[in-house]
Amino acid sequence: MRPKGTKPFLYYPIFLKIHGKKCIVIGGGEVALRKVRMLLECGADVTVISPTLHPGLTELAGKKAVHLVRRNYRTGDLRGTAVVIAATDSKRTNHRAAADARRTKALVNVVDDPGPSDFIVPSSFRKGELTIAVSTGGASPALARKLRMRLEKDFGEGFASLVALIGEVRSALKEQGIEVDAKTWQEALDLDLLIPFAQSGHLKKAKTILLNKLKTAGKKSATLP
Repeated sequence: MRPKGTKPFLYYPIFLKIHGKKCIVIGGGEVALRKVRMLLECGADVTVISPTLHPGLTELAGKKAVHLVRRNYRTGDLRGTAVVIAATDSKRTNHRAAADARRTKALVNVVDDPGPSDFIVPSSFRKGELTIAVSTGGASPALARKLRMRLEKDFGEGFASLVALIGEVRSALKEQGIEVDAKTWQEALDLDLLIPFAQSGHLKKAKTILLNKLKTAGKKSATLP
């Protein structure tokens, strides 16, 4: 919660590329485990610092998926780190880690405490390469989760297939030297037409329809004076 009477501010929505980057999670409980799994899913090089560990974290360490430092956090642990997640049950430790992170130019998130955080983690879900994230700016994480759950029902596997299909169409157009502007893409992406094909597994049909629409539009725009 922001202090009463302070002016509200907006978060800049962004998706970070952390593949191969050093990320540190401070804390060893269930929340830390969830954060570690999210980082690993994105290909991060994850280190966990905590004297006690959730069994799930011990299992990940046994598989060499994470590095473990089995002790309390110390100033100096964050050198060379890109992202820090402070998830201990000690507010003092979390805030000290946040201050250290700012000195080392690392981005920091203190779990359930947006005040000292550089960023907050939205409620999100993935379907293939499609990621949808919802945030209330920290005002109501419960509402963000509720909205995410509703969206997850609406955006099924058909949308994941459609994302992959569109990537293939873009590559095909590029190989053929056909340029298509953003407006034309918007007009060609008739979701009411394409999604049923994708959901029923008729991806080749959907790809042909979309490719033909875009090729036709590309040729028309090339002949305009």
